[in-house]
This record gives sequence, structure tokens and C-alpha cells, in this order.
Amino acid sequence: MVTSLVRQNLSRRAMITARPDPIELDIAETALIVIDMQNAYLSKGGYLDLVGFDVSESPRVIEAVRKVIDSARSAGMTIIYMQNGFDPEKKEAGPATAPVYHKSNPLKFMRANPGKQLITKGTWDYALVDRLKPHPDDIVIHKSLYSSFAGTNLENVLRGRRISNLLVTGVNTNVCVESTIRDAYHKQFFPIMVADATLQAGEKHIFDATVFNVERFLGWVASTDDVCKALEAVSCTEESR
Repeated sequence: MVTSLVRQNLSRRAMITARPDPIELDIAETALIVIDMQNAYLSKGGYLDLVGFDVSESPRVIEAVRKVIDSARSAGMTIIYMQNGFDPEKKEAGPATAPVYHKSNPLKFMRANPGKQLITKGTWDYALVDRLKPHPDDIVIHKSLYSSFAGTNLENVLRGRRISNLLVTGVNTNVCVESTIRDAYHKQFFPIMVADATLQAGEKHIFDATVFNVERFLGWVASTDDVCKALEAVSCTEESR
């Protein structure tokens, strides 16, 4: 009862302009999820570039994600980085009886190019890009599958903090971002995709398809500018007290 009263008194709310409707978030009950902002997915010479995907839009998306992170941090929001990849022995990938063995592009590339390590712990490919290094108070969670909820403790981390709203950024829009949002919806979280702070693997129409799915069926869609504007209003209110 005491905890509930304290949380109510400390409630800070942000109204975000979003589609299909504006959504109001309690900062204490909201987390920013930063998905797989790693060299593998964003840098020349990384996994996506090596297998033929266009990463030329990476600088724009990195700056958009950085802007959202800065605003979320100023507002006092929980920030969670997801980091995708495998252990060096590839035990997390599973054997040939597992579908990921057959569908994972980096695993197929590594089998075809012995000695090349992609999205493997301890490598440059696995590392988060330099512009987005976590702060000591941020949470970093490793994952080896597309969804941030699959095989991780993310749900326990969120439930333990009584978080019900998720601002979602990162890569790739149509794979790990959409998979995370789908699982979030089915687990009764409220996901808000910060659309221009994500980057698809493939052509623009693939990005548009994910935006359509989220807006119509799975959650809300907002822009970096609208999210930051709402969070910065909370920070300004705090400073004026």
C-alpha cells in the first residue's frame, strides 16, 4: 500500500502524438528498448553488409536512436539494450534439428566461410556501435533469437519494475523489432514503435509493411521528434519544480 501511494505521488506522464491515437505514458511504467544496434547490422563490413543488405541509412537511424536515448535518460526512463548473437561455440544456435540453424543468415555465412565470426560474443561484429554505448545504469540483455522476449529474462526485468509500456527502437524493423513488438502485444505490454528510429533489412516497402502491422494490429507508431518532444516536456517540468 505504501509503495503504491509513493508511485502515485511520483507519477510523471508524457502525452505522445502517435498513430492511430495519441498515447499517454507514465514514465515510471515505461521502458525504452534499444534493439541490436550493433556493428553487425549497421556498419560496413558487418554481417548485413557482407550478405548483401543496404546499410547506407545507418547513420541517420543511429542518430535518431541516440536522440531518443538522450531524451529518455533525461526523463529518468528505464533504458534496456538488447544485443543479439551467439556464444563462440555456437551452442546457443542449436543443432541442425533447430530451424535457426537453417534460417540464420550469419550462421549460413559462417559455415560457408570457415574462420569468419559474425554476431559472435567478443567480436567487433557483436559490439554495439560506438555512438550508442550504454551508461552504467542501463540494462543490457543478450539474445540469440529474433524476439527480445525469446529465451531472455526481459519479461522478468519489466515485470519486476512494473513496466507496462515499451518504446521500441532499433534494427531490423521487419525482423527483430517486429518480432519483439508482436511478443510484447501478446504478453499484454503496450508497444510504441519509434518508426524512424528503426531500419529495415530490405526495401522500403518492407519497412512500410511493419509500420502498417503495428499501427493497425499490434500497438502504436510515433516519430523520433514527437517522442522526444513529449519526454523533454517531462524533463522540463521536473527541472521547474
